[in-house]
Parts: sequence; structure tokens; C-alpha cells
Amino acid sequence: MSPELLTIGMFGGLIAAIILGVSLSFAMGGIAVIFALILNGPPGVFSVVSSTFGNMWSILLSAIPMFIAIGIALGRSKIAEDLYQAFYLWSGRLNGGLLVGTSGFAAVLSAMTGNCSASTITTGLVGIPAMKRHGYDDRFVLGTIGASGTLGILIPPSITLIIIGMMTGLSVGKLFFGGLIAGLFILIAFITYVVIKANLRPDLAPAANVAAPFSEKLKALKSVLLPLLIVLSVLVTIFLGIATPTEAAGVGVAAVLFAVWLRGELTFDFIKAVSYDTASVTGMVVWIIFGAGAFVSIYSSGGGIAFMVDLLRNSELEPWMLIVLMQLAALVLGMFLDPVGIILLTLPIFYPIVVELGFDPIWFCVIFQLNLCIGYITPPFGYNLFYLKSLSPDTPITEIYRSVLPFLGIMLATGALLLAVPEILISLTQMMD
Repeated sequence: MSPELLTIGMFGGLIAAIILGVSLSFAMGGIAVIFALILNGPPGVFSVVSSTFGNMWSILLSAIPMFIAIGIALGRSKIAEDLYQAFYLWSGRLNGGLLVGTSGFAAVLSAMTGNCSASTITTGLVGIPAMKRHGYDDRFVLGTIGASGTLGILIPPSITLIIIGMMTGLSVGKLFFGGLIAGLFILIAFITYVVIKANLRPDLAPAANVAAPFSEKLKALKSVLLPLLIVLSVLVTIFLGIATPTEAAGVGVAAVLFAVWLRGELTFDFIKAVSYDTASVTGMVVWIIFGAGAFVSIYSSGGGIAFMVDLLRNSELEPWMLIVLMQLAALVLGMFLDPVGIILLTLPIFYPIVVELGFDPIWFCVIFQLNLCIGYITPPFGYNLFYLKSLSPDTPITEIYRSVLPFLGIMLATGALLLAVPEILISLTQMMD
């Protein structure tokens, strides 16, 4: 079978399966088995088995369930609610103060969970009722929560950055550091926008009428210490080279359990619930990795990846235009597919070209990840848009689309800046050397 026909068949079949409602993992794995049989008969299925076992033996894969456990344990404890209360007490007297606190809360939650759905839904459940009580504009609130929640797969410890490290062999520590830099850029841009808009239109996000006593504010700071301990236990050990990402994930789980124990919430039922949810979510992620690994293995063995690389390499496009097209592909695919699937399907094609063209791979991969975040809030199919709908079922979906548009513009502008001025990310990530 020619590489052209293989490409049409495999990707066309994948699109058809997704449209029919087949889960991404089984769509990719099923198509891999079908085309393995077409290309090589029954012996060809060995490639599917081989790629699956190859992924199973990856040491980085063992970090994923532990980072997932961190997020689920935090979601089931009251740590997040107390953290939001601290942000509320310290920022409520400012116009838009609760939204500033919400952005910061979502960023810290992202750094603790590494997951968009967890940070968005938890932020919404905790923050929306409080801001409604204080007369905040619904559209302003939903837009801020939806956009801030996307940072879950950018700010470390991001599960998808670990998978990028698995796929490319790049340092996960450097990817984490690059993701942290990009995430802080976006967070600062969000907060600046919220403050300016809230001061121009105080009716959209009024300040709280009564200031909390200073003693109460100081007391609330205690709730910040535990999340800070969890974040630092993971990131500092990685950035300083004390531990690998897998070891740091284990340290993070221990820190979360210690924090929950200190609060008196560590019970058998808590551990049972966290273990069950962790196994369920991990199973979903791992099956996507196995399915995508099998898909890429069969596509590569049939000459598909070499064909796509040659097609891009031999195009008459300028190198910078190729980079832009690859980033646009991540942005568009992020509206429809899970980030894990996108990474596993596209990076085997894109990464060799990026290296061959002489671009910094850490810079490319961090911006690639940023575009997956943007896809999460890009109408009409961004994942976070539907999370927002579940948080506010009475709000029309068109209103939710409008709520995220200013933040979408901010993220696109930030991504364009980091793309146009590579030195920002490259110089900072090289500090880890």
C-alpha cells in the first residue's frame, strides 16, 4: 500500500470512528489492528503488541497515575476551598478582586493537579457561588474561570508535558520550566486584563463592602502553606535535579497525603475513593497512550511518517511558515481531540522537522502545548466550554462563547509573542543547564 493511500485510510478511518462516537483510544487501536492485518496479515499484529509493551516499560509512564492521584486527592479534600477563602479575604476589597483571586487560585490548583478539567471544575464549584453573592457579572466570571482553567496542562506538573518528554526524549524538567514561564506570562496577562476592565466597569466586578479583619487574613494564610508545600515538593525537586519526574510525583503524593492527614481528613473511605478515581482516570489516559502508540507504529512501519516528513521537508514553504503551520495544527486539533492523542499522533511527524530545521525543541514543544491550551477554549468545540456549561447550565452556550473571547485573544497574543521572540523561553530554560 502506498504511503498516500495509507495516510488517507488511517486518518480518514480515525475521523470516521470519532464522528461515530468511538472513544479515541479504541478508535486508534482498532484502526491500527485493521491496517496491520491489511499490510502484513496476522503477523503484522505483533507490531501492535510490541508498541504497547514498549510504552508499558517507559519509566515516565509511572509518573502519570501519581500526578493524577495528587489532583484527585486535592479535589476530595477541603484544601482547595480553604485556599480560595484565603484569596477571597486578601483580594475582595479590590474591584475585580475575586476574579484576580480566582485566576491565582486556578493557577495554583493547576500546579497541584496538572489537569485542565480538575482546575476548571474545582475553581468553578468553589468560586462561582461566592462571586454571584457579590454581584459579579456572569459572563466575566465564566470567561475568567474557563481561561484560567486551561493552565492545568501548561503549568507543571503537567501530565501532557511528561508525555511530550516520553515522545521526544527531551528533559521533562526543562519542559516543566518552560511551561511554568509560559503559564506565568499568561496568568499576568489575565490579571492585568481583569484589573483594567473591573476598574473601567466596577459594576461588572464590585469590591466587597466589608473588609475582613487583618487577624482573619493572617489566619487564612495558614491554608496557603499546605498547597505551597505540595507544589514546592514536586517542582523544586525536579528543577534542582534532586529527583526525576517519577520520583517527584511520589514525593508529591506523599506531601498531599501528609497535608490531608494534618487536616484530619485522611480516612479509609478517602483513600478508597481516591484510589478508585485514580485508577479510572489513569486507565483512560494509558489506553489513549497505548492506542496512539499502536496507531503511530503501524503508520510508521507503512512509511506514513517518512512520507509526511518528506512532504513537509520538500515543501516550498519557509522554515518559519512550517513552524507556524504545525502550531496552527495543534490549535485546531485541540478543539476536537484530547491533548494526549494529539501529542502522540503529531509529534512523531513534527519533531524531526523542528530539529532538522535547527529550531529549539523545548521552545517549540512549550508553544505547542500552549496552543493545545488555547484549543480548550476555542469555540465551538473547546473542552473547557462544555465544562463551563456544566457549571452554569442555565447560561446559553453562545454566552459562554462570548465570555471566553477576550481571554482567547490574550492567549493568542501571548503565544504569538513567545513564538516571535524565541529568546524569552530559550534563554530562561537554558538557565537549568
